[in-house]
Amino acid sequence: MTRTLSGHDITLRAGAYTAHVVSVGAALASLTFNGRDVTLPFNPNVLTKGYFGKTLAPWPNRITEATYTWNGERMDVPRNEIETGAALHGLVSWTDWTVVHSDSDSATMSTFLPPQYGYPFALDLSVTYALSAERGLSITIYAKNVGSEPAPYGCSHHPYITIGQQSIDAMTLTVPAGKVFDVDKRLAPVDLKDVEDLDLDFRSGRLIGSQSVDHAFTELPDGTWQVSLCDEGGSSVSVTSDAPWVQVYSGDQQGRIATAVEPMTCPPDAFNSGIDLIVLEPGEDYSMTFMISADFVE
Repeated sequence: MTRTLSGHDITLRAGAYTAHVVSVGAALASLTFNGRDVTLPFNPNVLTKGYFGKTLAPWPNRITEATYTWNGERMDVPRNEIETGAALHGLVSWTDWTVVHSDSDSATMSTFLPPQYGYPFALDLSVTYALSAERGLSITIYAKNVGSEPAPYGCSHHPYITIGQQSIDAMTLTVPAGKVFDVDKRLAPVDLKDVEDLDLDFRSGRLIGSQSVDHAFTELPDGTWQVSLCDEGGSSVSVTSDAPWVQVYSGDQQGRIATAVEPMTCPPDAFNSGIDLIVLEPGEDYSMTFMISADFVE
């Protein structure tokens, strides 16, 4: 474990997998399989763009106009996306989390989210990374309400999956979702539609081509589902989860060499819509787990 500008940098290894996780944002800095990138890496000593590998809580994605109403009271949270006027990706992406455990193939980081203006609730949060030679990388996000009032909550994680940083344009994307949110110019959700209506039906897998995607998908299979990228040679990277939502972004600002696949407990702007919003009662906890795995053809 070394110290970087992204906090503590921890190396995990299992079989052909190697992962680097850092304590700022409880983030995944890199994941490789047989030396090839499975996630788009970032330099822990450089400020990254795009929330690479960060933990997103107590809300994922956006709160439109950075405001919501809770128990009849208006709540204003920091507006951190100037282009859309939204509050993006929660409050802990730039927090230096405490490393509470690390060994050769797993690490756990935790932080306390105190009551504050716009989010007057108290949460204990932790993230556990566990690497398996057979299954890949497991990521578990845990939250417990340690305050005295019910707390609105949602979470996600922001990996960019890649197959050795090749262009995704010639790759096949599979997303087993039947519904997707249409968005306005602010990327705020407008209407939940069938995937066919927005030309975003990837259920059977299809070439991405030049299509730009930045949408929240739902109506996923019961139990676990899998979103995958597959190149022309048969190599693939998959994200597996049982979360009810997944945000898929074609990585246009990252040169389209990776696709963000973000399992989410709720859709964008859930603090306003209430859709799949988790309300943690005092003392109640919640966890979400997902996997990233690779199958590379040499």
